[in-house]
Amino acid sequence: MLTAKENMRQAITGGTPDRFVNQYEAIRLLFYPWMLHSSPALPKGGPDVVNAWGVTNSWPDYVPGPFPVHTPDKIVVKDIENWRDYVKAPPLKFPDSEWEMFQKQWDEVDGDKAFKAAFIAPGLFEQTHHLCSMVNALVYYMEDDDEMHEMLKYLLDWEIELADGIISHLHPEMIFHHDDWGSENSTFFRPEMWADFFLEPYKTLYGFYHENGVEFVVHHSDSYCATLVPYMIEMGMDVWQGVMRTNHVEELIPKYADKITFMGNIDNKQVDFDGWTTEDCKKAALLALDGFSPKGYIPCITQGGPGSVYPGTYAELTKYIDQYNAEKFGFTVEEIEAQRMPLQIMF
Repeated sequence: MLTAKENMRQAITGGTPDRFVNQYEAIRLLFYPWMLHSSPALPKGGPDVVNAWGVTNSWPDYVPGPFPVHTPDKIVVKDIENWRDYVKAPPLKFPDSEWEMFQKQWDEVDGDKAFKAAFIAPGLFEQTHHLCSMVNALVYYMEDDDEMHEMLKYLLDWEIELADGIISHLHPEMIFHHDDWGSENSTFFRPEMWADFFLEPYKTLYGFYHENGVEFVVHHSDSYCATLVPYMIEMGMDVWQGVMRTNHVEELIPKYADKITFMGNIDNKQVDFDGWTTEDCKKAALLALDGFSPKGYIPCITQGGPGSVYPGTYAELTKYIDQYNAEKFGFTVEEIEAQRMPLQIMF
């Protein structure tokens, strides 16, 4: 029987997985010194905080994660033509003592059972709308494309420096990179326009990771992005995590699963709400499993990390996927559980 990690590798590379990868079971999301400096602690329901880029963030109760506050006084970029006056990249030089502190956390991960994955957020598009506000950023991409290309290059250079530090000190096997590119039903850009801004920067970034020993790039975008899949493949993405049901993964798998793995198909709204039941979780799990193969596909919540807004649903989904694997592939639940580290609940 394969460990959770090796089973995921087989699913991604077109090998022979012996069961469905169960959500995030084979990924251990890990951090690094930048996290100490990027922002003060932002607990759910707590006061707003200003991060190292000057962006004010809020995290109300019962929402999946923090989001910028974009009242006029808090928007960082006041004038797109002079964006350099406002956008100042934070320094990325950290003392050895901080790297050593995080190295101890990485060393505690059982590398036979889980990939050690550096968690990176926000991505390039998200950072631009964090700095400019969503509405302003989308207008700038249409009307001020030279400035937005320049800003993306500036942000890319900063991300490459961040990547270099993570790789040289912690040697991740995987990165887990956030950048949402659409709503539930559409991308934010026409595909050709999206490619004009983001294809080459992400080819550079993900190429840098691959060229420096990172085995897999997992990219989170819990949105409609089906029309961007060919570009995802070209940029070097190995796994698209967050595939919402509106993408019709059953149509994407036959076309692309030999080149990219689809991770998702359990929209959080199916299970993550006040008053959820075990039956809701069972129904959602079965809907994401029946009729699918474990090659090139990983059933998972679409949220960008293990957990849920309303406690308990992630573990309940895990239980039903384990039961399905045991019944379909001839294992016991206990044998399956023994092949992975304890569940990591982040949210």
